[in-house]
Amino acid sequence: MALCSLRSVGRTDVGRKRPHNEDSLFADDKLGLYVVADGVGGHAKGEVASAEAVDQIVSWVRSKDTQAAVASFLAEPSEDNRRVLRRQVESGVQQACYMVFGMAEQDPERKGMSTTISALLMVGDLGLIGQVGDSRVYRLREGTVVQLTEDHTLVNYKLKRGLITPAEAAAAPGKNVITRAVGHKDYVEVDTLEIDVQPGDRYLLCSDGLHGYADLPDIQLVLALPTLEAAADRFIDLANDRGGKDNITALVLAVE
Repeated sequence: MALCSLRSVGRTDVGRKRPHNEDSLFADDKLGLYVVADGVGGHAKGEVASAEAVDQIVSWVRSKDTQAAVASFLAEPSEDNRRVLRRQVESGVQQACYMVFGMAEQDPERKGMSTTISALLMVGDLGLIGQVGDSRVYRLREGTVVQLTEDHTLVNYKLKRGLITPAEAAAAPGKNVITRAVGHKDYVEVDTLEIDVQPGDRYLLCSDGLHGYADLPDIQLVLALPTLEAAADRFIDLANDRGGKDNITALVLAVE
């Protein structure tokens, strides 16, 4: 199995309207783990929820069990070992959910806090995504950008079931109303996704404070910039230039 070289740059910004930043991010090229979280709660401490969720996922991936699963897959990339890794990613998000919910239950000031999660774990030529909420993961490959994750929002729910048209979805109010969040309850349904990883790929993990202002052509153009630093900075500037109504987080990853 080919071991890819990974490089990443992350940026987060409060934006132009919010009093504080409730987004959190994590990137570790040696660990192969990348996480973006967008806290929900405002006065209910959304920034606490996002930071705690990220910390829990990082601790889970660094644990002996997960690292043993990584080593087993790298030694023998069988379907069984692949399934074990996928379950570890899901379990890491579930652990985060349980902990965030428990913290909120113990502190009335944190009641209702929760967070989105987009987590990407790179293991050789395999990528594993754990997704809850409406942060997103995109991939640029050979000049084409695709959105890898699915938004857990009320608008997307209606769109998938044919209750509204794409044009109506684009103009719908309350597009940021999410239907799943980490910490809202003590359990959450986690979407897990396996992707193949190739040298030359670039990935973007971002909060809705960015993708709410950027369509696929925008993302394709910026992800293709010569350096990761330039791309990450440009994503922040783009969202702020177009209104900056929310916190903005962009984590850019290159596979070499």
